[in-house]
Amino acid sequence: MSLNVLVVDDQGIVRAGFAAVIDAEEDMTVVGEAADGVSAVRLAEELAPDVIIMDVRMPQLDGIAATRIITGRENPPRVLVLTTFDLDAYVFEALRAGASGFLLKDVHPSKLLQGIREVAIGESVLAPSATRHLIGHYASRSPIETPGRSIPELDSLTASQRRVLTLVAAGLTNAEIGEQLGIAVGTVKSHVTALLRKLGLRDRVQATILAYDLGLATPNPPRAHL
Repeated sequence: MSLNVLVVDDQGIVRAGFAAVIDAEEDMTVVGEAADGVSAVRLAEELAPDVIIMDVRMPQLDGIAATRIITGRENPPRVLVLTTFDLDAYVFEALRAGASGFLLKDVHPSKLLQGIREVAIGESVLAPSATRHLIGHYASRSPIETPGRSIPELDSLTASQRRVLTLVAAGLTNAEIGEQLGIAVGTVKSHVTALLRKLGLRDRVQATILAYDLGLATPNPPRAHL
């Protein structure tokens, strides 16, 4: 079954480049292109893509606002943000808005295609190390809700699932979580699946954001560059 992809970027040459890479794959089809957030929102509803490649900085409506609108609809597509990481100070907010992950704009084509396939099946393309860096760098700049608050769904988690949630937010892999808790990787995967379902979350990115919102995790201070 072919994955339908919508490419959103305000630079025509960038859109053309991404579209060419994606259309060359047998299991992917570019169903549309948009040059701004307004068009992205409209085409997302009209074309019902499986995955949207979303730029951040665009005229009329930026990628963050567009992502928030799109993911707020019923049965939304997955949104994969492509950004110049060192320049875009809005990546964290894009994830809070509902994006399933991010990649750099200079990503190797194979990594872009892998990222599209991963978010299409509900995975995150945020590597654990990138999660730690992202949270540490941006959390202090974002309007995080009052730490320590709770939600009813949180009470439905078992003690093990709650512990796994905090470790996911810390950027640990399933293998690292299993080693720290002394349980099998398969058990960790089961806990992650269960906590996502109970909390009504799509992926590990949303779980990480929620953990920070609830005060279950604390941003690590950025490391100094040596």
